[in-house]
Amino acid sequence: MLAWMNWTPSVAIFFSVIAAILVMMTVFEIVSPCVERKGFLPIATTRGDRLFIGLLSAAYIHLAFLGFTTVTLWVALVVSVIWLLVLLRWG
Repeated sequence: MLAWMNWTPSVAIFFSVIAAILVMMTVFEIVSPCVERKGFLPIATTRGDRLFIGLLSAAYIHLAFLGFTTVTLWVALVVSVIWLLVLLRWG
């Protein structure tokens, strides 16, 4: 059924982690509903907004590493995770 998608282990792990993050955020939102707040971002955001911005910016970080450097993507992953944690905490 999904043979046309070329599921490699790294692709499967990637989508599994994204799905797990979404499930955890949903459970966290049910247990502890959030309110909008303003951090260092110029807009008031909720947890879900900051997660979306973090995931989107992680994609751009990876594209920048692919386009402008020869550094391994593991470095981009570390930078993306750190950025996501900072954004979720103080964004």
